[in-house]
Amino acid sequence: MTERPFPDHRAAALALLNGTSRLSRKAGQFLGQLAVDSTPMSEAQADWLAKLLDRAGLPPMAEGGAE
Repeated sequence: MTERPFPDHRAAALALLNGTSRLSRKAGQFLGQLAVDSTPMSEAQADWLAKLLDRAGLPPMAEGGAE
């Protein structure tokens, strides 16, 4: 698969929310926050987003996309 990485956390969050993967309520709340808040993610948030993207079979964040 040669899909392009997500340029920012908002795009990644929206892709996960619009996808077909089942999400927990906590994950949905987290992704909703990322979709509307432009504040840079913490390292823990970036790690969780990366895990959610991987589980859903989506491309990772672009380098430097955590901001």
